[in-house]
Amino acid sequence: MTETDLTLLRESIELARLAREHGNHPFGALLADAEGRVLLRAENTVVTESDCTGHAETNLIRLASKAYSPEKLATCTLYTSTEPCPMCAGAIFWGNVGRVVYALSQEGLYAETGVSPNQLPLSCREVFAQGGRPTEVLGPALEEEAIRVHEGFWR
Repeated sequence: MTETDLTLLRESIELARLAREHGNHPFGALLADAEGRVLLRAENTVVTESDCTGHAETNLIRLASKAYSPEKLATCTLYTSTEPCPMCAGAIFWGNVGRVVYALSQEGLYAETGVSPNQLPLSCREVFAQGGRPTEVLGPALEEEAIRVHEGFWR
């Protein structure tokens, strides 16, 4: 993991803080090109948009697929404050993003949220492994920083 990766992960964590401040679940994501330039940012909007699919990553992929070609997206990295859930991993795969870097692991998130019937414990690596092309995944990283935005939110 590079310094650029860590810097952009910290920005995704800040987006998660903003999502929480805006009344949503604390998740944030951004898309960067191969040179590390941020192209798009997105927050979770599940609560404010009354949309259960309004995760930060799916919101980002909706924006990205309208703005960039699949060929361009294959060279991009999606940075996210928390490991993508199975729905988001599917969107990332179909969006053709070539690389994912995440901060907080799914296990770390579930330890913070407690047991819930809404959990779907399937790692993004498992989802991507079922696809017909590789998706590079790095993470978790900066978990201690990433968990802070969740503290006191879920319980």
